[in-house]
Amino acid sequence: MHTATQTAAAATARRKMYDSKAFEAQYHTDAPLGALWAPEATRFALWAPTARQVSLHLYADGTEGEPRLSIDLVRGQRGVWEATVAGDLDGRYYDFSVTDSEGVMRRTADPWARACGLDGGRSMVIDLRRTDPDGWAEDAPPARGPEDVIWEVHVKDFSHDVHSGVPAALRGKYKALTLTGTTLDGDGVHPTCTDYLKRLGVNYIQLMPVFDYGSVPEGDPEAFNWGYDPVNYNVPEGSYATDPSDGAVRIRELKEAIQALHQNGFRVIMDVVYNHTYKLDSWLWRTEPWYFYRQNPDDSPADGSGCGNDLASERSMCARYILESVLYWAREYHIDGFRFDLMALLDTQLMERIRAALDAEYGKGEKILYGEPWSAHSSPMRRGAKPAGKRALPDLDENIGAFCDATRDLVKGHILHAERPGFVNGGSARLSDLTLAVTGWAGAQGGRFATRAASQSINYLSSHDDWTLWDKLVITMDPARRFDQPTTAILQANRLAVAFCFGCQGRWFMLAGEEFGRTKQGLQNSFNAAAALNRLDWARAWTGPWKDLADYYRGLIALRRQLPALCDKRPEAAARLLGAWRPGRLAAAFQLDNRAPSSRWDELLLFYSAADVSRHAALPDGQWQVLADPDSSFHWQEAAPALLSGQAALPASGALILGRVRL
Repeated sequence: MHTATQTAAAATARRKMYDSKAFEAQYHTDAPLGALWAPEATRFALWAPTARQVSLHLYADGTEGEPRLSIDLVRGQRGVWEATVAGDLDGRYYDFSVTDSEGVMRRTADPWARACGLDGGRSMVIDLRRTDPDGWAEDAPPARGPEDVIWEVHVKDFSHDVHSGVPAALRGKYKALTLTGTTLDGDGVHPTCTDYLKRLGVNYIQLMPVFDYGSVPEGDPEAFNWGYDPVNYNVPEGSYATDPSDGAVRIRELKEAIQALHQNGFRVIMDVVYNHTYKLDSWLWRTEPWYFYRQNPDDSPADGSGCGNDLASERSMCARYILESVLYWAREYHIDGFRFDLMALLDTQLMERIRAALDAEYGKGEKILYGEPWSAHSSPMRRGAKPAGKRALPDLDENIGAFCDATRDLVKGHILHAERPGFVNGGSARLSDLTLAVTGWAGAQGGRFATRAASQSINYLSSHDDWTLWDKLVITMDPARRFDQPTTAILQANRLAVAFCFGCQGRWFMLAGEEFGRTKQGLQNSFNAAAALNRLDWARAWTGPWKDLADYYRGLIALRRQLPALCDKRPEAAARLLGAWRPGRLAAAFQLDNRAPSSRWDELLLFYSAADVSRHAALPDGQWQVLADPDSSFHWQEAAPALLSGQAALPASGALILGRVRL
């Protein structure tokens, strides 16, 4: 093991060397790395500046057999080892032997690889153009709409359900994302999967990790994990492919899925995990021990991720690796946005560089960029580097967003304390906090969350982490914890919660199935639970009160796109809030300027009441159209809408959304 090959003094010396300006000046390189294929020859280039020797091994198979050819690489400039092998090597597998400065030899795959074999142990030379689906060169995302509504899903969850209408061979695969016309048990009536999403109205699909990860054997159809365990950062995960043993298949099938989603009106966001690797003993570590990882003062590996290691994003070649990886996924796979896991473990300079590079290539803000503004634990960044966490948001580019845990906890209760309620389920909330949530916490001073613009606030009620919204409501409101028996009170609380999230400036994010009361039977962390528990239950989506709940979400999604007061992402958007007050106990009201050339209503009035009784509230001057109430989010579509003036009856445990009719 690597720990036995280093004395404490040697480890300290290596850490100081890697952090020195002299090392960066001597060894940083922008030269192409990896297996650079051409029909006549392939050039192999590996960055391993302190290595004594590097050898290349070529194989016919992705997992078995001895090398067909082994050659030594030549040390070139700036720590790059190189070799060129004649002939067309497309489809050939390879790895390296790297002998470090202390004479220890390690076998490693290529950290810069674009393809790999089964379970990622061998890299693969690839002609990427042969993996392109028909029409890939013309593939483009649908045009940006007035609002971004994000739906987070795991590839396997999406279609694993036997009732999904997806053929058995394609369930849990990339291919399921390409299908249209699927219905519940094939009944031809109740849409599932992609057709269901088109009906729901979301326009961004965030895919949980689809890079190659290590926690699932790719040949085991029953194995399940969320996938936050990176092995090969620039290669798709093989367990979602119909043939994981052929390195080209997973690439083509992921591209087909993205192309199909684009054609069906969805943009695609990729969940990326650049803060740690599956194991410290990774391809990055084996090629250049410790360089890509942070160390504590005692030279032990940092563990801000809670996964045993942290990548040192502030070191120049690590920053290059992450930046190039993001750009590679955007260019090669046409990814439309990136969600960064534990973004606070990355430094602000890198995040700004990524934002600037995407803007330069695709246009300002065209690619969505956001992440978790926290880490599991502290991490020893190099002096001068700043973590891209909550405190950094007011100073970051307005198009670098973050999950707003403040709004989440305000609405439904603390995420780490199961029975602690929020505004909608028996708790309390200060009007000042509710008001900040409505304006995306723009300009907030200190406290729980602060942004420079609402564009940075990713408003959500549940994600793959922790309890689903439905489970949290059941835990706090039903002593018997009946996750599959909806009560009126819990359904009302869910509708109130989503109506409040709907009314917050920023971007709207939801967990797949949240809209039909998705449950994991109260399990807080289902990262490695059975696929049967994690799957989307498509029958539930079309069952009684849960189907009605999904329709309530659907109406709000369609309505929000027509409300400039909520869709405005400018730093000045917070000024649209004209007033906030309490019309009664456990209630809040917000009046917003909704003017825009195409707007049907020049002002918006949002009433939220968590009280268990109805009450009357005074209305500002004018005639107010009922757009949504606790029973329906489609009142805005009515040919003869209800108009109110003077006062309105506030519902018990529900929202009332009004638009002032333009004169």
